[in-house]
Amino acid sequence: MKHILVVADSVLLALLVLLAGCSTASTNATSRGVQQAPSGANSTPEALSAAGQAQLSLLLDKTRLDELQWPNFSDYAVPVREFYDKDRHALAWSLGGKPTHQALDTIQVLRQAELKGLDSKDYDAERWAGRLAALNSEASLVNFDVALTVAAMRYASDLHLGKVDPRVLHTDFEPDRNEYDLCDFILKKVVPASDVGGVFSGIEPPYHGYQRVLAGLRQYELLEKADKPENLPSVSKPVAPGQSYPAVPQLLERLMFLGDAPASASLPADTLIYQGDVVDAVKNFQLRHGLEAQGKLGAQTIAELNVPMSQRVQQLKLALERWRWVPHNFDQPPIVVNIPEFSLRGYDENRKVIVTMPVVVGRALRTETPVMEEDMKYLIFWPYWNVPPSILRHEIVPKIAKDRAYLQKSGFEVTTYSGEVVTDELVSDDVLAQLRAGKLAVRQKPGPKNALGLIKFIFPNNNNVYLHSTPSQAAFSETRRDFSHGCVRVEDPAALAAYVLRNNPGWTRERVDAAFKAEKQEQVNLTKPIPVLIVYGTAISPEDGQVRFFDDIYGHDKALAKLFSQAYDSRK
Repeated sequence: MKHILVVADSVLLALLVLLAGCSTASTNATSRGVQQAPSGANSTPEALSAAGQAQLSLLLDKTRLDELQWPNFSDYAVPVREFYDKDRHALAWSLGGKPTHQALDTIQVLRQAELKGLDSKDYDAERWAGRLAALNSEASLVNFDVALTVAAMRYASDLHLGKVDPRVLHTDFEPDRNEYDLCDFILKKVVPASDVGGVFSGIEPPYHGYQRVLAGLRQYELLEKADKPENLPSVSKPVAPGQSYPAVPQLLERLMFLGDAPASASLPADTLIYQGDVVDAVKNFQLRHGLEAQGKLGAQTIAELNVPMSQRVQQLKLALERWRWVPHNFDQPPIVVNIPEFSLRGYDENRKVIVTMPVVVGRALRTETPVMEEDMKYLIFWPYWNVPPSILRHEIVPKIAKDRAYLQKSGFEVTTYSGEVVTDELVSDDVLAQLRAGKLAVRQKPGPKNALGLIKFIFPNNNNVYLHSTPSQAAFSETRRDFSHGCVRVEDPAALAAYVLRNNPGWTRERVDAAFKAEKQEQVNLTKPIPVLIVYGTAISPEDGQVRFFDDIYGHDKALAKLFSQAYDSRK
C-alpha cells in the first residue's frame, strides 16, 4: 500500500458515551474533567522499560494487534515502524500512565468518522472506552499507543486518499497527487497538535463541492432516521397536471419531507387532482434527480420518489470517496466532466465555475466513457475523424458492402495507416477485402457533417478519448445522454474553445468564431496544458446548495459500494 497523503480517560465508559453526542471533534480534553497528562507534556516522549521496549518491538515485527477491530496492520508496517523509530521507541500518546489531550481528541475524531462518510468501526470507535479504562500498566499503555497510532494512520489515509484505490475500479484513473509522509503527519502534526480536529480537517479535499456533499450527507442521514416505508403507488402512464392521481396528499407529504415542497405548500381543493404547488414541487424534484423537469408524474419519477433514504446516504458516501481521489492542487484550473450527470464544468483560478454545458457520453454496457485524468494539450479546428477499428469493422464495412458508394456519399475516404489517400470514390472488391482484413483505414473529411463537428479537444490517453463538437444537436435535448462511442460530445464547442484558449495570446472569442468558419484545418497548441477530469458522481451538490442524484448508468457505484464495504476485510 502506498503510505502517502496530501495536504493532506482512567476514563469512565459513561463519560465516553456522553462524548458521543459532542459535535466538535477538537473539544479540549481538559474541559471534560478527564484525568490526563499535563498540557504539552507529550513534547518529550515517555521512555519505556526494557520489557516495554521488547513488547513494542514484538508488535512492530508481528504487525498485528489482536485487540484491534482489524488486527492485521501489515499494510501500514513501514510508517508505523518509522513512527516509533523516529520517536525513539517511546510512548507518543501518554505520559505518567495518563493519555495526552491529543490522544483523547484523536479518539474523538475517530469516533466521529461517520461525519465524514466513513465507518468509525474501522478505527475502533467502540473499543476506546475499554482501553482507556484499562490503562493500568506499561503493557496496556504500549498496546494503547500502537492501537491509536495504527487507527490514526488508517483514518488519515482514508480521509484523504480514500478507502479504495481508484485504480482497482478505474484502471486509467491515476492522477498525480502531492506526496506527504504519513508517519510525519501523525508524529509531527497530530501528536503535538493544539487542535487535533483542525489538523485532520486540513487533509480533506479543499473543494467547496466536497463540503457541500458533506452537508448533504448530514441532511440525508437525518432524513434516513425519519424515513417512512410507505411507497407511492406507481402509474401505467404519466399523470399530467390537471389529471387525477389517488395519492396526491401522500405525494405532497413526501415532497415536503424531501424539501422539494415548502412548508407553505397546500393541497388543491380537490385532493385527487394533481395540480398547483404539488406540480411545482415535482418539477424541482425532477430537476434534482436528472429527470425531465416537465412536471409529468411518470413511473420513473415515482420510482425515484420511493427510493429509501438509506440508498441516498450511500450515494453521498460514495461521492465523498470519489472526491478523495481528486488531487488537492492543479497547475491550471481543470475541466471536469461528470458522466452520470452528463455535464461539463470549467473552473477559474478561484475554483469557481465559469463555463458549464451538457455533454453526451459513451453508451452504457457497450462503449462506456472511462474515468480518467489527463492534460489537454491542443485542439484542432476542422478535424478529420479517424474511424476506430471497432467501428470500422462492425459499422462502416457492412455499410460499404451494401453500398459501394457509401463512403463517397458520406464524406469518407480510405487511407493507408500512414495517411495516404487510397480512394474517396467507389470501393472496389480489393479495397473492401483490405478493409475487412484491417490493412487499410477510413477517415471522414472535415466539414459540418463530420462526426466530430468542427473541433476536437485532445488530451492524449490510452483510450483515444477526447472532447469534440457534433452535428447531431438533438441528443442534447434528451435527459439521459449516453449515446457516443466513448468520446465526450459538448453542446457549446465555441464557448469551450474560448475557455480553453483564454491563456493563448491573441485567441479572443472573435478569433475562435473565425476559426470555426475558416473551412481549413488548424491545430492550436495550448500555452498551458489544462487538466481534464472525467469523473463519476451520482450525488453532487452544486453551487445552489441543493443535493442532486443521478442514475448509476455504468454500475460503477454498485461496484464501488462492494469495494468500500470490504476495504478492511484483509486486515482481520
